Amino acid sequence: MRQLLGVFLSLGALAAFGQTAVDSLETIVNKRIELAQQEIQKITQLVQDGALPKLRLEQAQRDLEDAQDDAILARTLYGPLPVEDLTGKLMEDMVAAAQRRVDRQQVRLDAARRLVDQGITPQSWLATPEQELTTRRMNLDLAHSRANLMAELAAQAKFQKSQAEIQAATEIAYQDLFAPGMEHFEGSAGFLQSRDLKPLALAFQKKFEHPLPVSAAGETDLHRALGFDHSGRVDVALNPGDPEGVWLRRYLKSRQIPYYAFTRAIPGKATAAHIHIGPGSTRLHNAD
Repeated sequence: MRQLLGVFLSLGALAAFGQTAVDSLETIVNKRIELAQQEIQKITQLVQDGALPKLRLEQAQRDLEDAQDDAILARTLYGPLPVEDLTGKLMEDMVAAAQRRVDRQQVRLDAARRLVDQGITPQSWLATPEQELTTRRMNLDLAHSRANLMAELAAQAKFQKSQAEIQAATEIAYQDLFAPGMEHFEGSAGFLQSRDLKPLALAFQKKFEHPLPVSAAGETDLHRALGFDHSGRVDVALNPGDPEGVWLRRYLKSRQIPYYAFTRAIPGKATAAHIHIGPGSTRLHNAD
């Protein structure tokens, strides 16, 4: 089993084997657990009969625990893990299992070293447990690396999902806009021309490769003639139903910036189709 686990140290190598190899590894590990449980039953009886020392039962228990942790690693460290199935606890279990295997092997190596120090066994007997400890430490490092990678992938998936939700929330149906000739989005962020207009213009320029067609920025003679206070507002000469107008409305809605979208001239409100960014224009001198 130790040699088998060493083969699967590389995640890239495991991916090449595919799901069949993962299933095979889990089958082997589960069989090892079954055999370890049977061994404990036998040793327990022999210890009770006085035929074996209690130390032998402790060793068998560690072997069973190793097999159980191998099963966890077969599913998490060596197997393919879809991002949607990931949980923080799953990654914690993987790292914890790898750490326990290192700790148990360290106990075995310390015991072997005591026997060497006492002259009971030769120095060469340390080679195998030392190599096993090195392998388990490599698996622990790999577990930490995979946990970090999976955390990054899960965070990326969460971000992409949130972006998709924002896109869906800002989707504006074409037929919803044109029934009344005007659409109003209240927004909650307000609109500050000195803060919000430049980023918008840059984003529009990058998207469509031409400047944002601003027809009125702030107060104008036309608005004063119509009796409106247009200060702090911006008009953009785009039809709300055209691709550029749809993009602009989605941009504003995703940033909670208020706007009015006019699809045609409306007496007392708009002289032509355009998008008014900011709150509605108020009447000059509080005129009706």
